[in-house]
Amino acid sequence: MSKTLIVIGGGAAGFFCAVNAASMNADLRVIILEKQQKLLSKVKVSGGGRCNVTHACFEIAELVKFYPRGQQFLKKAFHWFNTNHTISWFEERGVILKTEADGRMFPRTDDSQTIIDCLLREATKHKVEVITGCDVETIQQEEGIWKINTNSKTFIADFICVAAGGYNTLAKFDWLQQLGHTIETPVPSLFTFNMPQNSIKELMGVSVPLAAIKLVGSKLQSSGPLLITHWGLSGPAVLKLSAWGARELADKQYKFSILVNWLHDTNEQKLREEWGNLRNELATQKVGNKNPFGLPNRLWNYFLSICGIKEELRWAELPAVNQNKLITTLAAQLFEVNGKTTFKEEFVTCGGIKLNEIDPNTMQSKKANGLYFAGEVMDIDGVTGGFNFQNAWTSGWIAAKAISGQ
Repeated sequence: MSKTLIVIGGGAAGFFCAVNAASMNADLRVIILEKQQKLLSKVKVSGGGRCNVTHACFEIAELVKFYPRGQQFLKKAFHWFNTNHTISWFEERGVILKTEADGRMFPRTDDSQTIIDCLLREATKHKVEVITGCDVETIQQEEGIWKINTNSKTFIADFICVAAGGYNTLAKFDWLQQLGHTIETPVPSLFTFNMPQNSIKELMGVSVPLAAIKLVGSKLQSSGPLLITHWGLSGPAVLKLSAWGARELADKQYKFSILVNWLHDTNEQKLREEWGNLRNELATQKVGNKNPFGLPNRLWNYFLSICGIKEELRWAELPAVNQNKLITTLAAQLFEVNGKTTFKEEFVTCGGIKLNEIDPNTMQSKKANGLYFAGEVMDIDGVTGGFNFQNAWTSGWIAAKAISGQ
């Protein structure tokens, strides 16, 4: 007699679980329940509409370092399905991935619709039923059979895979807590820093390829490209810091101070030591015409302005007080952050189902047989760069393998 799997959530993890379970076991009836009308919405917007499928990191020991939460769990899970498997899986279905200079991997078409179409084709091919506008309210198990109560009807299933994504409040996990699961309180993970009163916002669109950021009063720091926006600072350096500091920054209610080193690894002391030679070399040149640090001209001129240095001034004429201010601004500029903004539409949370209640080799709940999890509903999150999708593919595939073999 055929069995039924219901996947709750029509995102990357949910679809990957559904299509793989159906392809591995032709006798398994697979249904996806999605509360929204749209399917795979995060896949659509990821990577600026190109879909950052995964990251070109092929050693498990290195790959897990990109996950602020879930490293030990993923160390086991990635042995079953990792970046290599993801690339092969999509290639076998006609989707070739390419690697960019920073390691991010995208479909060669540079279009997220390519990934969506691939998953939808697999769903059609393996007769996966997809029901949208179906919001799950409660699930309960009676004599080994699952009842899924939704806003429209009640479904019966032998297996459930919860791939509902990250919730932004603890209350939204109630239906899972009722099954005995413990929830790590969710807080935002990937976000940009708001600096409503800072004049640097006037330079929105200006970016630096490599800068360093440190949270004042903490060991938290990160480096990478830095982007100035109309609300403050963004880019990979900020997003990495926001991921690693998700809980600490939430505790601070998103009011904190950061130091930015626009020169990345040249600290203030080293810059002061080198400054004399630099000044002698450029002595007769106008400060505004000669930017020796490779910074964008608009940013350099902004620094001169806030340090009270006229662009016509020659390097040899720099007053000591203004020079000292410029050195500090370049290597340790202080910013007061007040608030955050979700990074584009890529809402990511840390928090979710506690990982010691899930088997990383099957994604099955340790609290209830036949209940599985995949994706961000678990307390796993990665930094920006394709790592959250890799967790979705990995956990979805492992759950599918375990369910299809039952």
